[in-house]
Parts: sequence; structure tokens; C-alpha cells
Amino acid sequence: MELYLDTADVAAVKRLARIFPLAGVTTNPSIVASGKKPVDILLPELREALGSKGRLFAQVMAPQAEQMVEDAKKLRAIISDLVVKVPVTAEGLAAIKLLKEEGIPTLGTAVYGASQGLLSALAGADYVAPYVNRLDAQGGDGIQTVNELQQLLKLHAPGAKVLAASFKTPRQVQDCLLAGCESITLPPDVAEQLITAPAVSAAVAKFEQDWQNAFGVAGL
Repeated sequence: MELYLDTADVAAVKRLARIFPLAGVTTNPSIVASGKKPVDILLPELREALGSKGRLFAQVMAPQAEQMVEDAKKLRAIISDLVVKVPVTAEGLAAIKLLKEEGIPTLGTAVYGASQGLLSALAGADYVAPYVNRLDAQGGDGIQTVNELQQLLKLHAPGAKVLAASFKTPRQVQDCLLAGCESITLPPDVAEQLITAPAVSAAVAKFEQDWQNAFGVAGL
């Protein structure tokens, strides 16, 4: 299973890379814009924050397939092994096919349906990113979509992986993993919620207090 952070916060990546077994960092245009750093500065900083290892993802911005390919090449000139995110639109599918021919790895993004996601995998995408929480917010079922997409990929495009995105709660994360999702990307706050529960803090505090009472010292 691959765990990614979905962020442009370099400090958060550096802090959490020390704790979590991160496979890398994903970004999107909105995330990059929120940090106000151009990608040619941001992406190398993210790679450094990961300890100069791990996979990075960044998204094309052009509306037409041929221009998306040019965007992809510009991004790969910054980080040579970067995975290029391409929205799964009609032009995006055409771009994924072209990028596949050139050996450039892609992720089909902005996926709101299992069949849509399958098409990106059949076009050549290495990863497919369904939006779990956004689907829920629109009255859909994000986890069900992940389930259906997992089944479709297993049957028809076994070389592609689901990389689920758009999470707001640890429960969504757990349900997604139980559905067999091989990769997930989490915003830093949701990642931190996985290991910060009041009951855990209370238990650790109790251990420390009992030890201090018995032996008069805080450590071993």
C-alpha cells in the first residue's frame, strides 16, 4: 500500500515524513495556488522535504491534449520521474494515450465515476484518482465508487492502481483501505488524525504517571 500526502506545505511534508512511511506527495493546481509558489520552486522543495526520495505528482493545466503533453514535459523537466496528473476529460484521455506512447507515467484525476476511471486506465494511466469526499458531498457514495473501480481495474486494467483522494475523515480512509485501495493520498490534517486520538493521549499519560509514582523518575 502506498501512502501519499496531498499538499504543497513543504514544512508539513518534512515534519510528517519523519513519522509516516510516505511514498511521496501529490499536488493539484488549487493546492499549488494556495501556497503561492511556482512549481519549478515547489517541486524540488517537496522532493528535498521527502529526503530526496519518494514519488511526486503534479497536474497539467492546458485544455487540449497536445498542449497537455507539452505541460507534462515541462513538469518532467523539473522532476524527471514525476507522475503527471491529467483530468479524465475527452481531451485528457487523448493526452493520456499520447503520454503513454512516450513512456510518461500518468494519473487520471478528477474521477467521479468508476467507468470514467476505467477509461483512463485503458488509455494508459498508471494511477486513477477517485474523489471520495467530493462524491459524498454531491450525494454520491465515494467508497462504493472506489469498490466498483477496484473491481473494474482488476477485471480489465490490472496494471493500473486506484489512488484515492479527497478525504475529510479517518473513517473514509479506513473504509477505502478495506475496499482494497492500493494507494491513498491524504491532506496533512487527516493524516495526523490517524494517530491523534484523545484516548491514546490519556493512556500514555496514565502510563507515565504510574511509572513516576512507582519509581520517582520519568524515564527508564
